[in-house]
Parts: sequence; structure tokens; C-alpha cells
Amino acid sequence: MEPRGCHLRKRDGPKGEQEERPSGDGNAETHRAPDLVQWSQHMEAVKTQLLEQAQGQLTELLDRVMWEAVQSYPQQGRPLPSIPLDSLSRTREPPLGKQKVFVIRKSLLELVLEFDLLIFSFGQLPLALVTWIPMFLSTVLVPYQALRLWARPGPGGVAWALRAGLGCSLLAAHAAVLCVLPVHVAVAHQLPPASRCVLVFEQVRLLMKSYSFLREAVPGTLRARGGEGTRDPSFSSYLYFLFCPTLIYRETYPRTSNIRWNYVAKNFAQALGCVLYACFILGRLCVPVFANMSREPFSTRALVLSILHATLPGIFMLLLIFFAFLHCWLNAFAEMLRFGDRMFYRDWWNSTSFPNFYRTWNVVVHDWLYSYVYQDGLWLLGGRARGAAMLGVFLVSAVVHEYIFCFVLGFFYPVMLMLFLVVGGLLNFTMHDQHTGPAWNVLMWTFLFLGQGIQVSLYCQEWYARRHCPLPQITFWGLVTPRSWSCHT
Repeated sequence: MEPRGCHLRKRDGPKGEQEERPSGDGNAETHRAPDLVQWSQHMEAVKTQLLEQAQGQLTELLDRVMWEAVQSYPQQGRPLPSIPLDSLSRTREPPLGKQKVFVIRKSLLELVLEFDLLIFSFGQLPLALVTWIPMFLSTVLVPYQALRLWARPGPGGVAWALRAGLGCSLLAAHAAVLCVLPVHVAVAHQLPPASRCVLVFEQVRLLMKSYSFLREAVPGTLRARGGEGTRDPSFSSYLYFLFCPTLIYRETYPRTSNIRWNYVAKNFAQALGCVLYACFILGRLCVPVFANMSREPFSTRALVLSILHATLPGIFMLLLIFFAFLHCWLNAFAEMLRFGDRMFYRDWWNSTSFPNFYRTWNVVVHDWLYSYVYQDGLWLLGGRARGAAMLGVFLVSAVVHEYIFCFVLGFFYPVMLMLFLVVGGLLNFTMHDQHTGPAWNVLMWTFLFLGQGIQVSLYCQEWYARRHCPLPQITFWGLVTPRSWSCHT
């Protein structure tokens, strides 16, 4: 028998099976059923409304992301098309979940010959070449003429003092031409980076060559006045020295027997290809990332990610500069001038210590620093302060590198100075030549990747920050303070 006031009612189970459950009073169940139905309908309406709101917000977010992506990839010299966000929302189809959607798009590293960046970088190149002419003429005439004034035979006393003073005055004018003229032209005419590279590299090269010629020739000239009979250098040897790929002056150099003009053309073509590839890397891997970075809120995570992102283009740029200049360019001039000694670099890629890397990366500049900074420093300090002489080499090299970056980019941001002088100096004294083995070579390459990433990331951020946030009033501290620290538009 069933208990009074209750009965068993069957309902479907999870698998469609019928199961019985106790039920209360029939009238209470009848009143409760409409409430449950209304509550279910209300919940369905709330769920539908929430889904529609979420879909609308997601669509708006995706439209905004697409619009910012279009803005972050501008075409130089062309205004961006004004596409309203509402039109993007109207034309967007419903999401397809995880299904593959095929659209017309190009590969990220596809070679597209867009010369906008190249044309911008080499803008006003004729002006830079015209500025180079008085710099070169001053280098050709002044140091050699000053040496002739000092070496002219005759009675000593007032006449020789006047000639010596005139020679020093000519050298001071020569230094002013080399130091002031390119800076004035670059600032007054706002030369773009590549045109500035031409001026600053020639400025540094001619200064180093002038110093080497005087440093090597003046002692012999002074000894000749004392009666030792040393022959004065010929003008042809000096003129040859100004073009040959070395910074150490000698009267003669080993020469090859003939000129391979096809080898010259091949090296110039490879150097041009490296320039085009460098512009391609900057346009594809750096500009889209850093163009609008200053418009976003600063965060340590974004900074670290930008540095890691810049390691690959940074090491590419390092290798391209090495191959284009130290191999192709110098070998082309060496072949045209039949210059025999072509060890412009050694196997720096196999280095297991930073001292070895600095000695083998750029042998041409290393020879100059070793001869005229390190050895002369030891001679001045008595031959015992090797650490101080080496520190002097790092100081001179770091200051010149930072000056080159400041000249080319048009702003002062001492990233190179700190990396070269502080980090590079510490690594030079800690990762010394006693460390050998493949692990140290891997560690050296790791530091190279990281250092190049830091340079590319910070310099690119500062470049765009100074364009997005110009100074309302030009002041000294405004010029030397990094704009990327405060520019967040």
C-alpha cells in the first residue's frame, strides 16, 4: 500500500530511463510548475542578453585591434585611409571558432622592394658629398704642408719658431674644418641618418689618418733637423695612404701585381645588397614594433619583450655591417689600390673571450688604438700601468662610438657609451683569454645577442618618442634627457 498523501511519479533519467520519485501534494506541484517555467524563460532571456553583449564587446575589441594594426604599419609619404570602426563591425562575419580562415596576406619575411625607408635614409646625399670635398681637401693639403714647414732646413731661432707656429695654426684650422663643418651641415639641414653616416665616418677616418701621418712622420722630421738625415715622406705616399684601407701610415705597403675588376664590382654589389637588406630588416622587424610603442603605457614586461624581440634584427644588423664594410668595402678599395695586406678582421666568431673579440672584430681600428693609445699610454705612464692604458683604450673607443651614434641619430642617449665602457669593460677584464672552450663562445654570443637587442630597442624607442613628443621649448636638459622615459601619448 502507498502512504497517504504521496504517490510515486516517473521521470526520465539521464539516459532516457524512467525512474520514480516521490511527489508531494498535487495542488502544490501544479502551482510550482508555472513558476519554474517563468524562471527558466527569464534565465534564458538573461543568458541571451549576456551573450549578445559579450559578442558585441568582442567584435568592437577585434575591430580596434585591426585598426591599430593598420595604424602601426604606415606607408611613408602617404596618409592612412580613414576607415571608420562601424564599417568594420558591419562587414565582419560571425566568428567561426577554431576553423581555419583563409585571407589574402603576405609572409612576414617576404622580400618586398619598398624603397621609402631607403630614400628617406639617404635623403640630401648630394649635400653630404659636397660637404665631404672641403674635408678631404683640408686633409690632403694641411697635414703634409705643416710637416714641410717643420722640416724646412734653415737657421733656427725666430724663423723656425714662426714656421712651427704657422704649421700649428694650419693644423688647428684643419681640425676645426673636420670637427665643425660636418656637424653644422647635419644640424642646420637636418640630414637623415644614412647621409649623416657618410659625414661622420669620413670625419672620424680623416682625423685618424691625419693623426697617424703626423705621429709617424714628425719624429723622423725632428731627427732630420738634428742631422740624422731621415728622408721626408713623399706626397704620393701620403696621398696613397688617404685612400688605402689602413689607419697606420707607412712609406710603402705590400702590393699585389694586378687588379681584378670583377672582384671589385662583386664586392660593391654585395655591399649594396647589404644596405638594401638592412633597410628591409628595419622596415619589417623594427618599424611595426616600435613605431607606436611610446603611445602605450610603460611596463617592465613590454620593455623586456621589446628587447627580446630586437635581438634578432640587432644581430642581423651587426653581421650586415661587418660583412658590408669590413669585408666588401675594404676589399674593394684594397683591390683597386693593389693593397696586399687584407687582414681587416680575424675569426672573431670563434672567440671565447671578449679581449680576443675586440682584437679580432675590427683589426683596422684595433691597430690604431693599440699603436697610438695603448702603446703611447704605456710610454707616458712608464710601461707599468697596463690596466690604465687599456682603460684609456676603452674610454676613447666608447666616446667615439657614442659620438657616432649621437651624430647619426640626432640625439644624445648614452646606451652605447654604457654598454661599451661599463659592460664591455667589465667583460673584458672578467672573460679574459684564459677562458677557452665552446661554452665560453656560446656565452659570448649570448651577450652579443642581448647587447644588440638592448641597443636596437632603446634607440628605436627614443627615435619615435622624439617624433611623437616634440619639445615645446628647446633647452639643454630637454635635449640630453631621454624622451622615451616620459613620452606616452
